[in-house]
Order: sequence, then structure tokens, then C-alpha cells
Amino acid sequence: MPNEQETERPRTRIQQRNRDLILEAALEVFSTHGFRGATLDQIAIEAGLSKPNLLYYFASKEAIHNELLSGLMDTWLDPMRAMDSNGEPIDEILAYVDRKLEMSRMYPRESRLFANEIVQGAPRILDALKGELKQLVDEKVAVIRDWTSQGKIASVHPYHLIFSIWSLTQHYADFDVQVRAVLGEEEPFDAAPVYLREVFLKILTP
Repeated sequence: MPNEQETERPRTRIQQRNRDLILEAALEVFSTHGFRGATLDQIAIEAGLSKPNLLYYFASKEAIHNELLSGLMDTWLDPMRAMDSNGEPIDEILAYVDRKLEMSRMYPRESRLFANEIVQGAPRILDALKGELKQLVDEKVAVIRDWTSQGKIASVHPYHLIFSIWSLTQHYADFDVQVRAVLGEEEPFDAAPVYLREVFLKILTP
């Protein structure tokens, strides 16, 4: 947590800049080494700050990690929130696929940070997964079931449809090294959007 001195008055530009440097450095370190493998020394070096300076802003490695995860959750849920129950069903789901894939392209480190947390049993975000995430997924599952009952999309298991979208889009971020090793010089995100749209179009078409 920020110390009392920070919470009692607004941050200066230098303080905000240093916090941003720390969080950016921590994102790089955590996404590369995982929570357990990351150290405050690594984060301080990556940020170009001394360890005591870093500890002025964040009391512990856990505090930095929690700050990153807190901000990430909203970012992670936004693509699903944008799925419009009043839109054309197949178009809405394919647009969700597009948004999730674009997040993997734009935010690979954030994706790996999230994946590392899940693999470790989500000790720091389990409440959010069972609360905010589940509530939103349940809401969209009800929408998908309604579209299915109206014959607007094929009969699919809505939860597993969402899981499939997550796994097929986030794979490109979480397994980036493997994907690029196999593809060689081909850019993964050149063909992935068309391929995934074709896959889900076949699944969803009545």
C-alpha cells in the first residue's frame, strides 16, 4: 500500500511518474518470472530506482502485484461487457472474439500476468473470479441462451463457448514464444482473426 504520506495529500508529478515506472517494471518482471520468481530487487532495477525508493511507494511485492491485478480485472472484463444483447447475435459473439484476440496482441504481458495468477490457484483474485467475473459471465450466458432459444444461433453450451473463446484467443499471448517458434517469420496476428472468426461462425450458425 502507499504510505500514509502519499494518502494524505495528492501525488506530485514525480510521485506519479515513479509509481508508473514501478508498475510498468513490475508488469515486465511478473509476466516473465511469475509472482514467486519475481523479486523487489528485479523490479527496482527494471524501473531504474533504488529499492528504498521503490518501498516508499509500495510496501511489498504483494502490494505491487495486487495493484496490477486490480487494474487488470476491469480491462479483462471490458470486452465481454461490450457484448450487446440487442445486437445481431453472431456478430456480437464474433466481435467479442475479435476484441479478446486484440487484447492478446496489445497486452501480452497482462495476459501472462493473469494466467500466472490463475495457474497458482488465483490466491489474490479468487474473490473477484467468484464475484465480479462470474456475475458478468452468468449475465452473458443468459443472453446466449436466449439467442439459442430463439434459433438465432446454434445450440451450444454457453459456458464452454466462452471458455473456448478465452482459450483460443489468449493462447496467442500466453504461448507467444511457442506460436512464433512454430510459425517462423509469419506474424501470428495476420491470419488468426480470420481463422478464429471462421471457426466460431461454423459453431454458431444454426
